[in-house]
Amino acid sequence: MVSPVLVSTWSFGFPANEEGAKVLSANGPALEAAIVTGAHAELDPTVDSVGYGGLPNSEGGVQLDAAVMEGRTGDAGAVGALEGIVPSLRVAERVMRETRHVLLVGEGAKRFALDRGFNEQDLITENAWKWYEEFKRTGKAGDFFDTIGVIALDAEGDLAATCTTSGLSAKLPGRVGDSPLIGAGLYCDNEVGSAAATGVGEDILKICGSFLVVELMRQGRSPQEACQEAVRRCARHQRRPEPTQCCFIALHREGEVGGASTRHGFQYAHWRDGKNTLVDAPHLGRDFE
Repeated sequence: MVSPVLVSTWSFGFPANEEGAKVLSANGPALEAAIVTGAHAELDPTVDSVGYGGLPNSEGGVQLDAAVMEGRTGDAGAVGALEGIVPSLRVAERVMRETRHVLLVGEGAKRFALDRGFNEQDLITENAWKWYEEFKRTGKAGDFFDTIGVIALDAEGDLAATCTTSGLSAKLPGRVGDSPLIGAGLYCDNEVGSAAATGVGEDILKICGSFLVVELMRQGRSPQEACQEAVRRCARHQRRPEPTQCCFIALHREGEVGGASTRHGFQYAHWRDGKNTLVDAPHLGRDFE
């Protein structure tokens, strides 16, 4: 038996962790804890970058991306550009458990969910619609792209990862970022550890960010060192004076945790031994080079 650990991205990961921790405290499986954590954010209308309440695309629609992965089996499931269904993580879980596929997208993903009893609903909140009206008036979208990535270790030593987002605000319809792509937005392997990403998906997926973090841990890097190297790779590949925000969290199979970002402002929630803590992650240029 090992001490369970739960880590999730951003400050809204803190209350989400409280829900997922209930699963781990009852000796439940890592994947269920990670799904419960991410689903909590999906159902919270105050979180404007995940699930219900997420900011819409350029045509006013909310499209969700989500993925789940088990470290023990390597099994994974994902959905992309899913409309009208929350929590999208539960749909991704059904893709993993009930099909031979990994990723379903768009109308096919929605039909799959409806066929399995998920209820369709309008995902645009009043606040999200006000944002969209302002976007249509000014043409200015801003950079709203936060994701909730979750990594977990249970008492049996099994690892899991989940990732879910409504994606970049005012994105083109059909745009899919890193979040539902195994190896980009999330990755885990019981032999090594687990990782998840958040930030500008286009820049994260170009380096296969979460897979990179896990493979660096396989080579002997600590979770913190692995996250920092992935951040460096993101910055180098962008070749910009100031890189976009790219962030990673990592969890070693023995319970050690790390996190890092290209820019300031990234926080992650870390639960262990009944204590939930919000951590300010080190960022490139100030805390490491």
